[in-house]
Amino acid sequence: MRSIVVGAGLLLSLTAPALADRVAPLTDPVTLKACGECHMAFQPDFLPARSWARMMDTLDNHFGESAAMAPDKAAHIRRVLEDGAADRVGGKVAGRFLRWVAPGGTPQRITENPAFLRKHDFPESEWARPEVKAKSNCPACHKRAERGDYEED
Repeated sequence: MRSIVVGAGLLLSLTAPALADRVAPLTDPVTLKACGECHMAFQPDFLPARSWARMMDTLDNHFGESAAMAPDKAAHIRRVLEDGAADRVGGKVAGRFLRWVAPGGTPQRITENPAFLRKHDFPESEWARPEVKAKSNCPACHKRAERGDYEED
């Protein structure tokens, strides 16, 4: 039976060497707490800085929900996300991710990355399983996703 792998960091490992499935973990406690209240706090190197900026500018409608917060907290989180963004940190994963982003593009959903889609070509019934619930629920299959490790478990 093949593993089901879902979520944000899934643009990783098209060739599957172990280190290719790892990204720098998000360690900022403010960002972890604020973002982690509703979902896994995704590592910033999965989006370019302009995508994080757009996301932080639209917290009043964050994928259909309000994620509005105090301006000082939002500014701190924005800085963490933009400073760690794919177009600022470089590296293998960021480079692979940025290949599919149009110049000036501001993708908001990591799960729309073509590499993610190729790696996670599962029937819709797999995504609907109660323990998975959503394509962005990385920890459902990648038990160490919050630490930046997306090796298949």
